[in-house]
Amino acid sequence: MVTDDTTRAAAVHAWSLDRTLGRFRAGATGDPTGLPLLELPRELRARGYRTVQLCHFHLPHRDAGYLDELRAALAEADVVLDALLVDDGDLTHPQDGPREEAWISSYLDDAAALGARRMRVVAGRTRTEDAQRVSSQALGRIAARAGDVRLVTENWLGVTADAADVEAILDPLDGAVGLLVDLGNWTGPGKYAELAAVTRYAETCHAKAHWNGSSVDEEDYRRSVSTVLDNGYTGPFCLVYDAEPGDEWAGLGVQRTIVEDELGRRA
Repeated sequence: MVTDDTTRAAAVHAWSLDRTLGRFRAGATGDPTGLPLLELPRELRARGYRTVQLCHFHLPHRDAGYLDELRAALAEADVVLDALLVDDGDLTHPQDGPREEAWISSYLDDAAALGARRMRVVAGRTRTEDAQRVSSQALGRIAARAGDVRLVTENWLGVTADAADVEAILDPLDGAVGLLVDLGNWTGPGKYAELAAVTRYAETCHAKAHWNGSSVDEEDYRRSVSTVLDNGYTGPFCLVYDAEPGDEWAGLGVQRTIVEDELGRRA
């Protein structure tokens, strides 16, 4: 885990730069029209960011040559790939679960080739009465195939709707799968207690803020960051700027300042 507080907020989830990257979706759009992914590491480093998480759909190619190029670009810029994020697939689909598991697992080789510390997968999208059990077992099987890549899931979508769901999925795995905790995926007055309850599993974080136009909900953001810090979180805060219109780099800067301030209060 990252323990140097001076760098913990110097991390970015590439979704924050979706417009900068030309809203590229592998297999669904044409060739990338924005900043080429191979140039992203250098741009991040130039702006003071040292860690990145990449979405699977931002990869224009999955062949060994391209993955080697991207890994080299990360190394040259001295930017760490904290996680490859597999944002699709449904491990809890009643009929297609095995096929979905195989498709998700196919990205393990990509994550390893890129030198990713982790691969994050969705716990499931279809909520059934035994979805948490099915998800837990599928995640365990994927983790067993992951080699040196650490598998994590996220408090995202209906199968991990609250802390009890996360616990039901992760507890039977005895630490074989970790958690990427997203500060913005749960809402409402109970979100802080829910975040506090799952922080013990968390090893990386989507530091997502909510925005109303050009204004960030600073009170909620500070409280969310404080909640995980107060409950022992020591990993990186991968900033998630998810608002438009607006300058993506500027939005990330606003959020970084808040996170760094909260970290500074505990220095």
